[in-house]
Amino acid sequence: MGEEEPPKVRPFLKWAGGKYEIAQKIRKYLPEGKTLIEPFVGAGAIFLNTDYPKYTLNDVNQDLINLYKSIQENGDTFIKDARKLFSEKNNTATAYYRLRDKFNNTDDHYQRSLIFLYLNKFGYNGLCRYNKSGGFNVPFGRHKNPGFPEKQLIVFSENSKKAKFVCEDFGKTFNRARKSHVIYCDPPYAPASETAYFSDYATGGFDLDDQERLANIARKTAGKGITVVISNHDTKLTRKLYKGAKIIKLDVRRNISCNSTNRRNANELIAIFRGEQ
Repeated sequence: MGEEEPPKVRPFLKWAGGKYEIAQKIRKYLPEGKTLIEPFVGAGAIFLNTDYPKYTLNDVNQDLINLYKSIQENGDTFIKDARKLFSEKNNTATAYYRLRDKFNNTDDHYQRSLIFLYLNKFGYNGLCRYNKSGGFNVPFGRHKNPGFPEKQLIVFSENSKKAKFVCEDFGKTFNRARKSHVIYCDPPYAPASETAYFSDYATGGFDLDDQERLANIARKTAGKGITVVISNHDTKLTRKLYKGAKIIKLDVRRNISCNSTNRRNANELIAIFRGEQ
């Protein structure tokens, strides 16, 4: 009999392209190692659903990393303070835009972390979007009951004890890897079509040049004996970018497009650049 799959751990954040639903499928292709490095950690579904001794978790979104550090450093205090924002009186457009303005006008990392969690749950569709000036501009979501993710926050806080959180260019995160490490990448996906590109989860975006740079860095890193696993859309472009890697076509179909009347399915792949020993 095979080993029983452990229950999936749900991230406490809503996040575009999150890997919660397919975390167990991805985990099967991640080799053992002393540290799992994620240059694009996002909501942390792979981090939460694997069991490496240590983690290095990066994201270009400074607010996301500040949130994770606040939970790591403050634990129960953060959860207690965040719970106060999840009230009926704050589930109105007036309260939402007041708190969004407060978020955009404070440099206090702890306050920004608390409100960032609130905005993620009370904002529209769990989006994380900024304007050209760096201001968070997601509209009010009009949810009946967003719900406070206390259990998920407690689990994240406990798991964060094994993690180092950084906010930097993904190329620098790759440079942190050593032979005993494994790298898993969940970058903003390459377009499944010319109109399906969404990369505004952080100011600066992630364009086709970045997709190519990621593929080239992954290939070079594998040459140093470090296995790199990448998730992306399964398209002619990505298969060309990941030439030389082992390609796994995932048995999963993801709805894409923010417009519910224009949603369609897109296949995904996993590219495995095996570390050359």
